[in-house]
Amino acid sequence: MLITQLKSKETITSLVNGKKIFIINCQGCKEVHFPEKEAAEFQKELAADGKVTGTITTDYICNPENMKLRLEKHMSEIKAADLVLVFSCGVGVQTIAEYLEDKTVCAACDSCRLPGFQGVTPLEYDCGQCGECYLNLTGGICPITACSKSLLNGQCGGAKNGKCEVDPNMECGWERIYRRLEKIGRLDALKSPVQIRNYATDDEV
Repeated sequence: MLITQLKSKETITSLVNGKKIFIINCQGCKEVHFPEKEAAEFQKELAADGKVTGTITTDYICNPENMKLRLEKHMSEIKAADLVLVFSCGVGVQTIAEYLEDKTVCAACDSCRLPGFQGVTPLEYDCGQCGECYLNLTGGICPITACSKSLLNGQCGGAKNGKCEVDPNMECGWERIYRRLEKIGRLDALKSPVQIRNYATDDEV
């Protein structure tokens, strides 16, 4: 079980500033708290400048087959956007990023750990529920869960043929991140200093 809470308005605004955006809301399964009222109010502010190309509000966006059908109905609006802004837990953001592989997908929420069940996705995505989310820095691929060592500053150098040295059946998470950022034209993100996590986000819940 987990709680999602909105990132600060300043953080989200800096992500979408000057861009056309498509918004996806996951109102969550019963096991996940979603800040529905706060998200709706903030999205009204975002829509006021006419930059929102469309919105989907649903549940279980971590179910890829269900979400694929919903996204296909809105592809013209998604293509018209520079960025897809997802209001969900980290699993949902990763599901959307995997499907929209040529589009910048950003998380509008942080996910905080609570004991119990998390999500319904049948895919190999996971959310570390570690408070301040790194997905916006790594192209929608979580470095905490995609890397066996949970490295935040790039790969360890032990990967061979794209496979992790800890688990040879697992793709190197940082090679995946590099390919993803390259595809969406954001390799410059790798030049930024590693973001120091704000552990206080967990204490605020």
